[in-house]
Formats: sequence, C-alpha cells, structure tokens
Amino acid sequence: MRISSVRLPENSGIAIVAVSGCVLDQVAVERGADVLRARGLVVHNYYQHDQKFQRFGASDEGRLHQLHAAIDNPHVQIIMALRGGYGLSRLLPLIDYKRLAESGKYLVGHSDFNALQMAMLAKTDTGSICGPMLCDDFSRAELSSFTLDNFFDCLSHHSHTIQFDGLKNPDVDVSGRLWGGNLAMLTHLIGTEYFPSISDGILFVEDIAEHPYRVERMMLQLHYAGVLNKQKAIVFGDFSAYRLAVQDNGYNFVEMIRYLRDTLSVPVITGLPFGHIKDKVTLVIGSDAHLVSNENTVTINMHY
Repeated sequence: MRISSVRLPENSGIAIVAVSGCVLDQVAVERGADVLRARGLVVHNYYQHDQKFQRFGASDEGRLHQLHAAIDNPHVQIIMALRGGYGLSRLLPLIDYKRLAESGKYLVGHSDFNALQMAMLAKTDTGSICGPMLCDDFSRAELSSFTLDNFFDCLSHHSHTIQFDGLKNPDVDVSGRLWGGNLAMLTHLIGTEYFPSISDGILFVEDIAEHPYRVERMMLQLHYAGVLNKQKAIVFGDFSAYRLAVQDNGYNFVEMIRYLRDTLSVPVITGLPFGHIKDKVTLVIGSDAHLVSNENTVTINMHY
C-alpha cells in the first residue's frame, strides 16, 4: 500500500498541528520551522502559542480545527505533529477520518500521535509515517543528521530500508504489514474501534519512562487480548528513562525480554533505534515490510 496517493512536489507544504500537548518555548517552534524551510518545505504553522489551554496545544475544539484546517488546505501535502504528550484521545470520536484519508496527505509523528495513526489504519486502512515531530526533532539546539536524513529519505521514495545492530537476536526472516508505535497508546486503544486488527504483521513498540514491569504488563495485556501471537515478529525500540529499584532484585529490561521470549510463540527482536530518542529511524505504518534478523544485524525493508 502507499501511505499517500500524492507524489510530493518540490517545495511541498507541511502543516504543523498541535493536536496533543503545548510547548513551553515558542522560540523552539520557530527554530524548528526554519529547519523545515531550509530543507525546501513551505511551513504552515497552525499552532498559536497564546491559544494553548492547560497542558494542551489548544482547546479540544481548537486542536480539532487545526487538524481539519490542515486537511482542507490544498497547499499542504504533509501534516506533522507539533509534539506528543497527551490530548488526541479526546479528539478520536470527532475526527473526520474519511476526509483525512481522501485528502491523500502524509501524516507524520509518533508518541501520542500514534493514536491518530492507529485510528486511521483501523477505520480507513490508511498508512502513515511514524517519525520525527517538530519538537524536539527539528527544534533542538543540536540536530540529529541521522534522524533528519532518514526521515527525508523515507519521504522521498516509496521504499525505505533501515539496518541496525542487534544483540543476541534470534534468526528471523519474515514478511508482513508493519504497524505499531508507542506501547502505552496501543494498550490504551485495544478493545476500541480505533485499534486496527492486524494478522501476520510485524509489530514495533517503544515507550519512555516505563519500568520494565510496566512494559511487561502492557505487553501481556496485548498478549491476553490475542494480538501478539497473531504477528510474524515483535520489534522493540527504545525503552529508557526509567529507574530500577532495590526490590527488583535482578529483574530488569533484559530479564523482561527473556520472559516474553519464553512466553510468546512469536520472535522478539530488540535494538530498533526508534522512540523518544535523538537519533531515530523513520518507520512506515501500514507498509509491506520484510524483516531479516540474526544475532548481529537486523534489516527492515519497507514498501509503500
């Protein structure tokens, strides 16, 4: 499948939408917009710093209006999330998914933005780009050329290959539909109309500041719901910024992965450089993917 029916023209328009959290530093928003302009994109910034509401980028009505305005703007080909945080869950019943799918626009983001990406896959079978957001990927003082180059390479083609080092991963050679994202968002949506039903897929997950036992608990929720054993492979991205405690008594991320590998009938791969980190790959949700893994290297080739 293609993530969009639109082939991106030169000087493509990119809309910045604050469908989740607000930012503390408006200067960072302008700095990120300048980086996008330097890459040849025309920026349409729908975020208004003075319209932020509580922890959100705007009121619920205002954030929904930003998204729908970006959909309807004929000069916009890409819709990118300002940042993650929280807020899209409030909007899910209000979004015009058919209108968004028919617009043919590229949806770009991760974290809380995954809620919209999963809903689009569930309701319209439309793929999207799980990749960088304006803040902090384009606004940080020291940009990651790895992140930016990987993203623009993905955006410029209809196939995209990533390769990364894998430590003690099993030998795997499978093909399937690539999907997933933030683990908290996936477990949040399961059992709802916004959770896609994917069999024989390749599921990737990531999260931040979640202790290994909470990661295990969320994975078991997906497992008990019948999701995990229907997949061809599960790929773990970055899980960091958590703290172990004395009472963990040797239980850590490695032991959690060992338990999952013993429990699940599907292979579990680790080491994917994706998540709430500076240097991240770009992944295409809904793409036809081929994953090859051994104990040293993992390669994922995506066609869309």
